[in-house]
Amino acid sequence: MKLLLFGIVSYLLGSISFSYLFTKWLAKEDIRTLGSGNAGATNTLRAIGVGPALLVLLLDALKGMLPVWVAVVYFQTPWLGVIAGACAIIGHNWPLYYGFKGGKGVATTMGVFFVMSFYPALFAALLVIVIIAITRYVSLGSMVFMIVAPLLMLMMHSIPQSAAIGALLIGLLSIWRHKTNIVRLVKGNERKLGQ
Repeated sequence: MKLLLFGIVSYLLGSISFSYLFTKWLAKEDIRTLGSGNAGATNTLRAIGVGPALLVLLLDALKGMLPVWVAVVYFQTPWLGVIAGACAIIGHNWPLYYGFKGGKGVATTMGVFFVMSFYPALFAALLVIVIIAITRYVSLGSMVFMIVAPLLMLMMHSIPQSAAIGALLIGLLSIWRHKTNIVRLVKGNERKLGQ
């Protein structure tokens, strides 16, 4: 019962789309009809600017961090954290409040990973910053994070192995959500940061 309730609450929290709310409030537009059509921080940056994009990034990360923090710190259950985090990400990707059309879950997944195991997520995030600075491909950096962070969790034994494998599955979900980006990267027509 605790697991089901925690999953539902995490999903409902994850379903709050801050990119949608800020774009509606500031531009009177639906973020899903602008730019890439993705309800996330990068598209918010392109649509309405740096300030709102940073807020979206922070708030999207927090909605992944909160349920995992409660599970890991309060209940002392890493696997409950994996499930709560996955439900929050699913909520972001397929939000109940917005016709099940959301984003790709990058910031929310990052929030989940940072609470699950801080140092692996930090090392992966620093690598991502370097990759984005060199290539200006946010999608590439995001996908690298989704693989590197869980692999570091496994290698560093920072959390139970089963939880690290759960984190890897979460990362693979995000990469699957980037399938159109992967096609564009291969073809060489993926949009770079600043374009």
